[in-house]
Amino acid sequence: MIDPRRLPVLRALADHGTVTAAGKALHLTPSAVSQQLTALEAETGQELLRRRGRRVSLTAAGELLVGHANAVAAELERAQATLAAFAEGTAGQIKVAGFASAISQVVAPAIAELRRTAPGLKVVVRDVEGHASLPLLLDGEIDLAITEEDRPGDLRVTRFPLYAEPFDVVVPADHRLAERTTIDVRDLSDDDWVAPLPGNPCRDVVTLAVPHARIVHTSDDFRAVVALVAAGAGVALVPRNALADVPGAIVVPVRGTPPLRRVCAAIRQGSEEHPLVKAVVDALARV
Repeated sequence: MIDPRRLPVLRALADHGTVTAAGKALHLTPSAVSQQLTALEAETGQELLRRRGRRVSLTAAGELLVGHANAVAAELERAQATLAAFAEGTAGQIKVAGFASAISQVVAPAIAELRRTAPGLKVVVRDVEGHASLPLLLDGEIDLAITEEDRPGDLRVTRFPLYAEPFDVVVPADHRLAERTTIDVRDLSDDDWVAPLPGNPCRDVVTLAVPHARIVHTSDDFRAVVALVAAGAGVALVPRNALADVPGAIVVPVRGTPPLRRVCAAIRQGSEEHPLVKAVVDALARV
């Protein structure tokens, strides 16, 4: 008989790749994680993990069981949503994570609206880069993530589109192309670039637009990116809503069809009808 309380441990290991990281996500010690996984292997009679030094990977049996674990987690979310709807919950707390410009553009105005329409609902906001908020969502640390649509195939998450924004080119004021009305990003192939860190989907926009871009400086804070450009450190592609007004930095639209950052609200599958989650999603969509 499989103890379902061990399944979140297996899911966390699949997400984070190491026993230590899985334990940190679940607030367990590494030894407790190892004990739970060993017990789960004994209960299933299958080898679920392939150990390689400090890292572990799932066997075919482990991958199969993670699929069932995801289904169980979604059903539990639905059960909580159904019970909350049955109780007609109108008070409670929803934790939201989002990147800075999305907080300014949609989260803050949505909170202002909810203070009028749902005074019993408290929204707690956490500033997190979009790509980093999904692990927090799946680990249960937050209830809703404002993120880029970078992993649409993850069936554990339900997404609600919010808005799309173009990327603009940012160059120093003395750049050779600063006076142009539009810039073809291919004309910047020989420049130094300022870009987000690896793993950030906005960095992928740069590497796709300029495959051989020489990325010299990195930051996930677009205010810092624009400041570095203004200092003459390089050029950048920045989402329009994230642009900071910095003297010495010139913003120029991309020639032709610009890359887009598509922003969505993401929740755990099964929580769609939770009245508090639904109230926040609806307010974000209206904004």
